[in-house]
Amino acid sequence: MTALAPEQTSARPLPEHVGVLIAGSGFAGVGAAIALMKEGRHDFVVLERADDVGGTWRDNSYPGCACDVPSNLYSFSFALNPEWSHAFGRQPEIQAYLLKVADQHGVRRYLHLRTELLQARWVEDEARWHVTTNRGELTADVLVAATGPLSEPSIPRIPGADSFAGTAFHSATWDHDHDLRGRKVAVIGTGASAIQFVPHVQKDAGELTLFQRTPPWVMPRPDHVVPEWRKALFRKAPALQRLTRASIYSGHEGFILAFKYRTELMKLVELRSKRLMAKQIDDPVLRAKLTPTYRAGCKRILMSNHYFKALNEPNADVVTDAIVEIVPEGVVTVDGDGTRTVHEVDTIIWGTGFKINEQPIADRTLGTDGRTLAEHWATTGMQALHGTTVVGFPNLFFLVGPNTGLGHSSIIYIIESQVEYLLDALRTMRARGIAAVEPKPEAQQAFNADVQRDLEGTVWNAGGCASWYRDAHGRNTTLWPTFTFLFRRMVRRFPVEAYDTRPVRTPQEVAA
Repeated sequence: MTALAPEQTSARPLPEHVGVLIAGSGFAGVGAAIALMKEGRHDFVVLERADDVGGTWRDNSYPGCACDVPSNLYSFSFALNPEWSHAFGRQPEIQAYLLKVADQHGVRRYLHLRTELLQARWVEDEARWHVTTNRGELTADVLVAATGPLSEPSIPRIPGADSFAGTAFHSATWDHDHDLRGRKVAVIGTGASAIQFVPHVQKDAGELTLFQRTPPWVMPRPDHVVPEWRKALFRKAPALQRLTRASIYSGHEGFILAFKYRTELMKLVELRSKRLMAKQIDDPVLRAKLTPTYRAGCKRILMSNHYFKALNEPNADVVTDAIVEIVPEGVVTVDGDGTRTVHEVDTIIWGTGFKINEQPIADRTLGTDGRTLAEHWATTGMQALHGTTVVGFPNLFFLVGPNTGLGHSSIIYIIESQVEYLLDALRTMRARGIAAVEPKPEAQQAFNADVQRDLEGTVWNAGGCASWYRDAHGRNTTLWPTFTFLFRRMVRRFPVEAYDTRPVRTPQEVAA
């Protein structure tokens, strides 16, 4: 079958009604679409606000962008790729992989590009979602939120930011037309993206100033070029690649032992990071700036073989004083004595991550009481039953919802688990004549209490660091607290007994 061109998938009209509407076409959206097709369901659409599929791997094209999970695990279980060029996939390869999988499985037949979901409103009398997009309106029985937590860049509100006279951009919206050669560049933030692009910026910039609030623990990346003989072997014997994948999965699951059960083992991570720093950084003052004071794992552990090397170069500087203002000529900091310093720069790159604790689609989703999901979560923090469904929002299914993120393994495993949960819910609804399902409040409350209890004592809830794992209430609403195979076991079937259900109405009842 010939794949539709992107312009074709954005030109055809939207249907009036679908059984399932998927918002987003990253790994979650593509995976859900393929699963529905395999199930024999074709009454669905995939809405994508951008120009093509890919999600975060389409948008994040900054220099050095790569995955920190090995390629053989960070991929669909039903679409192994023997052609990975490196042990850890680079952004262009991962994006190409998603495009290839989407085309091979015919996802574009259901895809509407340049189509942004503006609002989704549940109408109880009809037991369906009314969805408004920039290209028109449609209704859907089921709404699948596959937009992901890494979809909206986070830029801190710093006084004067709009006054900056130079060029400023976020790592997720990289300005490839802006030549960094010889520039005075400020990088604000030291998250996973900054760790990857800083070495590339340092090579081009005349001066690089890194503004650091909290240093991360950085481990060496065990990366290597995949030899051609191994690619050929995986092509001829896919079972060997599956065995390799299983081995990598088992190894990553083992990390939970240190994250959750024996947190003192994280001292080994700290020791290895300090050794890497000692090897790559000459200045003891700089080493002190870059050495965290919290237990490894409290914040995300990062991997790089070049980050410390870049900061050791003479054109790089690390500033740990607090940023208080941005002025036309640069960034203003204040030290502990109250002394203001203006750091003159002509380029600002925000390496400040994403709105991970907000799920931006929540602002656009209105439930049974007419309030948005964001309004509900403003008082409770992000909560869902099994990280997938939410009280007050019938027939809404999150993929990578609250407390489904991972600090140790591949999110693709979680996505595939949640997709199976969705499929079993659809089967159950069809078999039992159910029009709508909504979690019982007591079921959702019990599940979230269990999750928070499981997070107690883990390195992710350890004190001493400000982490994006936690929300404004101090609750960790991001991570799954234990082994991923336990998550898969939990969602292997749809527990209809944990849900309030509405029966399908007969034509006579509808007419009445």
